[in-house]
Amino acid sequence: MDVVAQPVWENCHLSRFEMVVKRVVDWSAAFLALVVCLPIFLFIGLAIKLDSPGPVFFIQARVGKRGKRFPLYKFRSMRQDAESVRESLMHLNEASGPVFKIKNDPRVTRVGKILRKFSLDEIPQLINVLRCEMSLVGPRPPLPCEVEKYTSQEWKRLSVLPGMTCLWQISGRSDVPFDKWVELDIEYIHRQSLWLDFKILALTIPAVLLGRGAH
Repeated sequence: MDVVAQPVWENCHLSRFEMVVKRVVDWSAAFLALVVCLPIFLFIGLAIKLDSPGPVFFIQARVGKRGKRFPLYKFRSMRQDAESVRESLMHLNEASGPVFKIKNDPRVTRVGKILRKFSLDEIPQLINVLRCEMSLVGPRPPLPCEVEKYTSQEWKRLSVLPGMTCLWQISGRSDVPFDKWVELDIEYIHRQSLWLDFKILALTIPAVLLGRGAH
């Protein structure tokens, strides 16, 4: 009988003042970005509706800080039946660990390929940042089915609020194997600082524009 891994948390390395500053920066930047990106929202929404049937937004349960679930918002980049056919594609999985990724996923729409390449499908997660479910910087939030397979080491990446970008995002994204991904997240938690957050945000821009590691 398999033994279920027990949650193992890392201590936060930010001072109370730094945590307050991080939250203020998160909320202010997310609010401003949403206002500035409103025209982009409308354009992307129209493109999605014209490209394939289904809703503009895709809402999916994810696991956040200390195992708390929340609804994650994304622009829909796949066919409407993507979740229902996921199991039938498991044999094509190219990722290591509990993660499921296919480089040329047949469920991705034409518009979806462009959105995913430049991470435009992630923009609605600014709403999650405003709702205090996510931060601008932090480990990417996993699916509940992935967390069910976590080892005690992998649980550590849920010690802080998940983020829109992280060390994994600027290190190659989907080209990074899962064990290295976990190492990067734990490294971020250990080194966490406001300076590191700003550095990751700055490096995210060229990584996204060049579409490095995007599947």
